[in-house]
Formats: sequence, C-alpha cells, structure tokens
Amino acid sequence: MAMQYKDYYDILGVARDADQDEIKKAYRKLARKYHPDVSKEVSAEDRFKEIGEAYEVLRDPEKRTAYDQLGRNWKQGQDFNPPPGWEGNFGYGGAQGGGPGGFGGGSFSDFFESLFGEGLNRGHASYGGGFRQARGQDQTARISIDIEDAYDGTTRTLTLGEGASARRLNVKIPKGIRAGQKIRLGGQGGPGAGGGPAGDLQLEVSFRDHPLYTVDGGDVTLELPVTPWEAALGATIDVPTPSGRVGVRIPPNSTQGKRLRLRGKGLPGKQAGDFYVKLKLTLPPAESDEAKAFYESMKAQLDYNPRGF
Repeated sequence: MAMQYKDYYDILGVARDADQDEIKKAYRKLARKYHPDVSKEVSAEDRFKEIGEAYEVLRDPEKRTAYDQLGRNWKQGQDFNPPPGWEGNFGYGGAQGGGPGGFGGGSFSDFFESLFGEGLNRGHASYGGGFRQARGQDQTARISIDIEDAYDGTTRTLTLGEGASARRLNVKIPKGIRAGQKIRLGGQGGPGAGGGPAGDLQLEVSFRDHPLYTVDGGDVTLELPVTPWEAALGATIDVPTPSGRVGVRIPPNSTQGKRLRLRGKGLPGKQAGDFYVKLKLTLPPAESDEAKAFYESMKAQLDYNPRGF
C-alpha cells in the first residue's frame, strides 16, 4: 500500500519561503488550537500530531532542505514513494516502527518515517509520546478588589472562562498591594503542548470605586464635609478610615480644600502610604425664616468679602 505525501507547508499554513519566525508562530497558534486538552474536535489529536510532524521538519534546516528537494509538484495526500537514492543522498533512511524518541506505534506518519526515520538517531527530535513539548503561553487578566482588601489582605475567588470550560481559582490578595501591580499564579496560564508545563497567569489589580475613598499609589484620600463653624472655630471629628475610625483635629480658620495628613495611615507596605482628609466646606440652606435671619445677621456683623477684585 502506497504512503501519502505530506505537504508540511500547507499543514502549517505558511508559504514555502517562510522564515523561521513565521513557521514558529504558525506552529504555536495551531498547536494551541488543536491541543487534545483544549480542542473539542474529534480529530484534534491526529491534527495535533500532524502539526508537530510538520514543525519537526520545517524547523530543522537540514530536514527542510532535504524535504524541499522533493520539489513543488507533489500534493497533500498524493501517493508517494521516496525517490531513488534518497538514503544515500541525504543520510536518512526508512526506520521501521518509530524512532527512538518515544515514537513507537506510528506517532509519525509513514511518509516522515520513510524520509527521516534514521535521522531521529542524530538528535533532531525532542519529543516524547509523539508530541513536541512546549511551555504554554503566559496570560494576563484583571481583578478588581476593594480598598479594604489591600489593607488587610484576603482571599478572593476568581472565575475564568464560561460554561463547561469555566474554572474557579482562589486568589490570595497580599496586604499592601497597589493598583497596577500583578499577582502571579504559576501554572494557571495557557496549556503546554505535548505534556509541556502550562504558562503562568498574571492578574493585574485595580480598585473598585469606593463611596468614601480615592487611591493614588499608596495614598488614600477622604473628602470630609465640615460646617462653617467647624472650619472657623476648629473641631475634632471622628473620621472613618479603611483600618478603623480616627479622631482628626480640624484647625481653626480652615478653608475649603485644606488637606490634613495622617502619616502612614494609607496602604500598608514597606513604605506605607499616607491618609489624607480633604475638607469640603458645606453651608446649611436658608430655608426657614430663622435661618434667613441668621444669615442676615452674619452679613451685617461680619466685614467679609472673599473676592479680591
């Protein structure tokens, strides 16, 4: 029974003059798509082996040169026999029953075996069980946390993917983490090829919007509404922070937008951030006759013009 010709360029979807970068990119893309642990297609394993075989030939300059000597007239699936003198011309021969790299059981096609079988003894293959081992790709995802999570550290459950392929991961949130920093989860990225190790998953951290606080690096700010008399006369106000309530002294004659710093009360870490209280002056509405009279009295008694023009 005649064997069938394999068009390795067609299998990888590259031109015959493709460079090694193009070949490598095409292989990785197809290997990820048809990896048996990922693909649901019935023929995924056979396709994966075929892709690996094509890459084994085209990645190796010696094998590729020999393969190209067959010419361009052959078509994928066409009946094929090696040309006369092939073994003597190129130093390869038709090893029987698979090569020494764990290829027993016909993991490579008869076509490959007839052309390169003995060449496996010269170290051109680095396969096991028929698959070329390759580390999976690193992946990146985003995770949003509350500001309080960064103060105390916690564990959150993250769901990746949808439907039957969804997976849940318990993610440890380190104390003091900042927005934009990444949490590395080893082995949780893209699957490896041919039994190779999986890549890593990098989770980029961001903070959810908070009704009280804003974050800038390690610093946290609270906008604190104060009354005119608190700003003018001074006061001590019980202020909430992510790590608990703190008494903050408002100095007399404080103005709108004044910032009060609580050193080291921001996000924790080797260099802890600061916590800022930004004053927001609020005025009671003049809705009653008594309130209107009070404002009229202030107008009459206080010689005050906030405008310098």
